[in-house]
Amino acid sequence: MDQELTITTLAERPELEGPMWSMKDLWPEFMMYDPIGWSHMGRIVRDFPEYVLVATDPSGAVVARGFSVPFRLDADGRRTLPDRGWDEVLLWAFSDRRHGRTPDTVSAIEITVDTGALGRGISHRMLAAMRENARRLGFGALVAPVRPNGKHLEAGASIHEYAFRVRESDGLPHDPWLRVHVRAGGRIEAVAPASMTVSGSLEQWRAWTGLAFDTDGPVEVPGALVPVHCEAARGYAVYVEPNVWVRHTVSAG
Repeated sequence: MDQELTITTLAERPELEGPMWSMKDLWPEFMMYDPIGWSHMGRIVRDFPEYVLVATDPSGAVVARGFSVPFRLDADGRRTLPDRGWDEVLLWAFSDRRHGRTPDTVSAIEITVDTGALGRGISHRMLAAMRENARRLGFGALVAPVRPNGKHLEAGASIHEYAFRVRESDGLPHDPWLRVHVRAGGRIEAVAPASMTVSGSLEQWRAWTGLAFDTDGPVEVPGALVPVHCEAARGYAVYVEPNVWVRHTVSAG
């Protein structure tokens, strides 16, 4: 566990924005082309800097970032966490800001650790800091559309089974990242079966993955949680990523 981190909000240290974006990460290339994420991630930095966390090591280097957004869950047409998970909660957050709705919940969007700082327990620290930041800002709940980081090893498995699979030894989730959330006090609440959607031409998918994409049907792509659906005759492929909703109660009482 890394004990020498300094975690602050981007509102407190705006000069860290450039280094934060320059971190090296392990996100699959195709995930950069979700249109909702592509069009909204930069806006989080501008509109919600107090919900952006940045971790630096003793040398001052940025080693992790965490994005979250406030939104109103208790509203007509909502009240349950959305099936469209990550994409939907981003749309809700910016719609609420535009229409002046008072948020009542914070959603995690991303926790990313620089590849050079992996294996030091930093993701655990960032999750704890995100929970505390939500509490400090006056919220009682932090929810997270979690991308279970072991699911890509079982792309053909049902997310509805995988999300609730536990270890016999201790009853904790089988998935490592879900296990971190539960150990931190989170509760697995639901599956978001269509949390993110990436579509593209076959040429784009070939460029993103290096795979042929020349046959109709499912294509297993490294890093993808489920197979990508290829329509070779029609010239496109679509990836619909499932996530798992986890709820954290963060109020101090």
